[in-house]
Amino acid sequence: MSRPPGTAEPLPYVEDPFLGRRRSTREVRVGDVGIGADNPIRVQSMTTTDTRDTQATVDQTERLVAAGCEIVRITAPSITDAENLRSIQAELRRRKLRVPLVADIHFTPNAAMIAAEIVEKVRVNPGNYADKKKFAVIEYSDAAYREELERVADRFRPLIRRMKETGAALRIGTNHGSLSDRIMNRYGDTPLGMVESALEFLDVCEDEDYREVVFSMKASNAQVAIQAYRLLAARLEARAPGEPGYPFHVGVTEAGDSEDGRIKSAIGIGALLEDGIGDTIRVSLTEEPVKEIPVASALARRAEARWPKPQEASGVTVAAAFCEDPYAHRRRETDAISFGFGIGGDAPVRVEVDLGPVPEEPERLAAEVATSLALQGELVCEGLRVQLGDAGSRAGLTLLAEELKALGVTAPLIVDGPLEQAFEEPAHLGARVAIPTSGASLEDLSDAVRALARRGQTVELCLEGPVQSVALQVDRALEALAASGVDDALLSVASPRASHAARVVAAKLAEPGSPRLPILLRYMPAADADPQAALLAAAVDLGAPLCDGIGDAVCLPALALGGAGAAVDIAYRILQGARLRTTRTEYISCPSCGRTLFDLEETTARIKQRTDHLKGVKIAVMGCIVNGPGEMADADFGYVGSGVGKVTLYVGKDVVARAVPESSAPDRLVDLIRDNGMWRDPA
Repeated sequence: MSRPPGTAEPLPYVEDPFLGRRRSTREVRVGDVGIGADNPIRVQSMTTTDTRDTQATVDQTERLVAAGCEIVRITAPSITDAENLRSIQAELRRRKLRVPLVADIHFTPNAAMIAAEIVEKVRVNPGNYADKKKFAVIEYSDAAYREELERVADRFRPLIRRMKETGAALRIGTNHGSLSDRIMNRYGDTPLGMVESALEFLDVCEDEDYREVVFSMKASNAQVAIQAYRLLAARLEARAPGEPGYPFHVGVTEAGDSEDGRIKSAIGIGALLEDGIGDTIRVSLTEEPVKEIPVASALARRAEARWPKPQEASGVTVAAAFCEDPYAHRRRETDAISFGFGIGGDAPVRVEVDLGPVPEEPERLAAEVATSLALQGELVCEGLRVQLGDAGSRAGLTLLAEELKALGVTAPLIVDGPLEQAFEEPAHLGARVAIPTSGASLEDLSDAVRALARRGQTVELCLEGPVQSVALQVDRALEALAASGVDDALLSVASPRASHAARVVAAKLAEPGSPRLPILLRYMPAADADPQAALLAAAVDLGAPLCDGIGDAVCLPALALGGAGAAVDIAYRILQGARLRTTRTEYISCPSCGRTLFDLEETTARIKQRTDHLKGVKIAVMGCIVNGPGEMADADFGYVGSGVGKVTLYVGKDVVARAVPESSAPDRLVDLIRDNGMWRDPA
């Protein structure tokens, strides 16, 4: 279990896991912009231009500000780049743009010292500010480790003193992919290592009575990012109990592009914001940075609208935790139920689609479903849900089932409707029958469960509504199952506060004597949700509990997401983004920045064109070496810019070819994949 050293139980990272109240923080001023405290979630991004190109950098900054970016980060890899920040700042002032600037520093403390005199904030990475990463294995004695800490502190202290003089803020930005060898050897490549790396730098800040600090704990793996931010929140609370903490800059690094990049970002950022963790955010897409702003703004505004008022309470009391360890992913253990493809137990998280009400023309719906599912190739829909209403829709259900079967759709049917349907003839019902628990008496619910069990149909008890209502419905559902003597059942949960409602169900089922029932997570879109809002909300509402280890199946609505096939596609992307089910090639690609040595967006597209049929293969595409080797330790193959027009190729974390011309590098990458036995020809 990943726990802080010397603790027997995990420290709490949030006040109430069933509520999501905003974490209490102090305000850090970055120029005219406040981060933390009562300020809104600040949206930021990073320029992708050459920092020495003043005009291009200012032009891009102006476009970012126009799109709603509140803080702009600019790379400063050298002293010359850092000095040019003064020209960039002057040109911004000439254009009457007062957006705060952040200098992004890696490897070059001298550049940080210059930047601290010019910009409003400096970001340093503890993994490479005073340390190196060569994957060296070194056993440190306690005395030797303390000497290393003193060396790091001596190298870092001058910057803190300079920033106290200038009034600049600091971001201590730990990256999972660039932990130092010293940290790796003592704590491993873990969230705990990320947190310890950051706290070493905080010790120096506090020794110098400097507290204008913001933290980040970024990783390309959303699970790791979530766990690291949680652990940091817990450790900071333990350092200063009851006091406002330091603000957090939240993000998932190297998220990629298009839908996958947005989904992975929404899972990691959204899960943290659901718990009230996050004061400024950046969505890292391998795209033009202006495209990051609408995504970040949507996640920020959604979270702020959902955060409870200070006087609100969840009103939920349970005798068990919602997961064993919030700092290490472990899927919740359940018994399996024999429905269609099997749910729970050792089965992967299943994908189901809600088709909505049975239509007046079921043949037409069946044809649309069959066509759209066929387009998904190997992505299998593992359950089709329909909403049953009056007697007319019951007749249509029979026709729909027949048409789907005739068209070769093998997904089992789930019928969702009023409690009375449990007593209807089985010829009119699907393989699984979903019945509501809200408003039903214990006697009626028990009778319905008993009737379904007698017919050999799988029982789903639907828990819907606010978190407090779901908590009461779980108790009633468990009582009904016990009274009817039925064990082969599952619970589904749909709530406006999806992640917290799922936690309530998991916690209730973890209480002594409770059955180990599988949980189905249902995404219920807002009535006015546009396609992007629905995509992001689905990623948060399903991805957050999945990263908690909760969820044995997910169900998405076809109508809100562009059809049954689109819903299946999005569901599998969410499962892959949550690191639970791999069904396609995974790309770990960084957002471009001024260090990038080639057109990252174009290069990523070219590599995808050659390799996107390689199910389960992980390929990292990096513009430079800042996080490359570390993030690629989690990838099978790496493609990293190492000079103008030159690429270094990796297998895992090992370099296998240096200075490969960019023109031939994609072919060499394909050869590497082939040589390592992971290539297959596209269909």
